[in-house]
Amino acid sequence: MWQVYLKEINAFLNSLIAYIIIFVFLTTIGLIIWVFPDTSVLEYGYADLGTLFSFGPYVFLFLIPAITMRMFSEEKKSGTLEILFTHPLRDWEIIMGKFLAGFSLVLFTLIPTFLYYYTIYQLGSPVGNIDTAGTTGSYVGLLLLGGVFTSIGIFSSSITENQVVAFIIAVFLCFFIFSGFNSLASINWWGKGADFIDRLGILYHYNSLSRGLIDSRNLAYFFSVMAIMLLSTNLILGSRKW
Repeated sequence: MWQVYLKEINAFLNSLIAYIIIFVFLTTIGLIIWVFPDTSVLEYGYADLGTLFSFGPYVFLFLIPAITMRMFSEEKKSGTLEILFTHPLRDWEIIMGKFLAGFSLVLFTLIPTFLYYYTIYQLGSPVGNIDTAGTTGSYVGLLLLGGVFTSIGIFSSSITENQVVAFIIAVFLCFFIFSGFNSLASINWWGKGADFIDRLGILYHYNSLSRGLIDSRNLAYFFSVMAIMLLSTNLILGSRKW
């Protein structure tokens, strides 16, 4: 597993993709937090990172599929996946190695945003006048969201040789599981079942964490979705033996 992990990390670092992803994410979020007048904390004068956690998922919606789209698709197209299968590695070790590599890049992308937190912390009146519990919960939610999007991206990459198709599938699935269930629940057809449908989507659990409520049920939801997507990927890879 760690051999695959190091291989993927080296692939990221030896290409421009990791640096472009991190640059685009930090620049986009930085502009939203500090520059754009409708969202700038300097404009509305309230010390929080709400804009990061509101817009971050939608930036991840495109950036994470861009990270993961090549993981299996490129190897399938080039024929290196068959070579990888000849190594003494089980399918789940290959999957987890790639997942952890993608998730590590998401983590590396989020770490510099702590500078934004420190800056807003210092700008508070008085200093430190920021909802630390809510911010911590939001960071946990955004990190788990990145894990879910990474697992979806890997699944999408495993079902096609075309990276563009893998990207489009991943974006669609990420968008649907993030806000699609919430949109469906808002339709007046479901009656009492609307709340259940809403809870099937990420947005409900993400918003709960953003309030600083790190509930085991919300954590279980995120880990369950990751497990389902990774097991589905394992099923796709295992189908070559049928």
